[in-house]
Amino acid sequence: MASSDSTPDITIPADLLPVDGRFGSGPSKIRTAAVAALADTGSGYLGTSHRKEGVRSVVRRVREGLSTLFALPEGHEVILGNGGATTFWDAAAFGLIEEQSQHLCFGEFSSKFAAVVEGAPHIQDPQRIVSDPGTHPEATADPTVDLYALTQNETSSGVAMPIRRPERSSGLVAVDATSAAGGMRIDPDAYDVYYFAPQKCFASDGGLWLALCSPAAIGRIEKLSTTERWQPPSLSLATALDNSRRDQTYNTPALATLFLLAEQLDWMLDNGGLEWAARRCETSSSTLYEWAESHKAAEPFVDDPASRSPVNVTIDFDDWIDAATVAAVLRENGILDTEPYRKLGRNQLRIACYPAIEPDDITALTRCVDHVIERLS
Repeated sequence: MASSDSTPDITIPADLLPVDGRFGSGPSKIRTAAVAALADTGSGYLGTSHRKEGVRSVVRRVREGLSTLFALPEGHEVILGNGGATTFWDAAAFGLIEEQSQHLCFGEFSSKFAAVVEGAPHIQDPQRIVSDPGTHPEATADPTVDLYALTQNETSSGVAMPIRRPERSSGLVAVDATSAAGGMRIDPDAYDVYYFAPQKCFASDGGLWLALCSPAAIGRIEKLSTTERWQPPSLSLATALDNSRRDQTYNTPALATLFLLAEQLDWMLDNGGLEWAARRCETSSSTLYEWAESHKAAEPFVDDPASRSPVNVTIDFDDWIDAATVAAVLRENGILDTEPYRKLGRNQLRIACYPAIEPDDITALTRCVDHVIERLS
C-alpha cells in the first residue's frame, strides 16, 4: 500500500478526466457562467452600498427566487443574515428556542447545534437523540420541547433523513438544510424554519445564512424579541426579519456571495426548479452508489439505501487501498476535494453531487478512481 505521506507519480490520461474537477462538499463548485456574470457587472455592483437599490435588488431577487423554488405558502417569509449556518445556531439559541429543544445528532454538524444550546445559560439543556454515523435517529414528541432541531442531510457522513413533524407536538420544527437545500425535495408544511448557507447546492460563497420561516416561526421570533431576554443585535432574528423585509441585511454582506446565489437560483428555475435540481443530484449520486456496489474493493458507507444522501456520497474502501493516497493522486491531477470529513476517520472518499456538478463529470470521476486504484494495486 502506498504511503499517504508521499503522493505516487500517477498521471491520469486526459481522456479520462472530468471537464471540471471540483467535487468538494463545501465550498463547492461555482459555475463559471455565474462568475462571468458577476464580472460583467463592472463597477455597478461590487463596491456599492448595500442600503441602495443596486444591492437591494439582488437581495430581493434572492428572496423571491427562494420563495418560488421552494413553493412557499402564503405567510412564509425568507430572512437572511451574515455569518453562515453556524451563526444561525447562535441566533436560534437567542431567538427561536423558548425553554428547551430536542436535537437529532448523527454526525458532526447535527451535533454542533446541540452543543451551542448546551452552552446557553438562559435556556434548559437540550434533549439529544443520538445514532451512529451512517444512520439517523427519529424525533420523539415531548410536551416540554418547543423546538425540534432536525438535519435533512448530514454533510459529514452522507446520511439523509426524511423531514417529518413529530406527531401530537406543537413545537416548532427547525431543519438544518445547509447541504440539502436546492438539491433535495422538501415539503413546506413539514417545517417551520428551513435554514442553510449558500456555499453548497447554491454554488456561491459562504458567510451568509438564509431561513425560510413559517408564520409560526415568525410569531416565535417576534414574541421572544419582546421579552427581557437579551439578544445581541447581530444575532437578533427579529432584527434580521426587519431588515430582510426591506431587502437588506443588518450589517454589510458579502456582495459577491449574494450575486452568485441569485445567479444559481435563476439557473435552477430556468431549468425546471427544485424537482429538476433534485433529479440531477440523484442522477449523479446513483452513478456513484452503483459504481461502489459493483466494485471489488469499495462500498457505500451508508448501509441503508433509503438513508443515502443524494448530494454527499461517502464511499468506504478495503484496507488494502489507502483512500487518502487515492485522493492525493486525484488532487495532483486536478480533481479536488474528494477527501473524507476529517473527524469521521474513515478510509473513504466523500464526493459532492450538487446541482452545479455535471453528472458526466461524476461518471468521469469513477473512471479516474479506477485508473488510480489499478496503478496502486
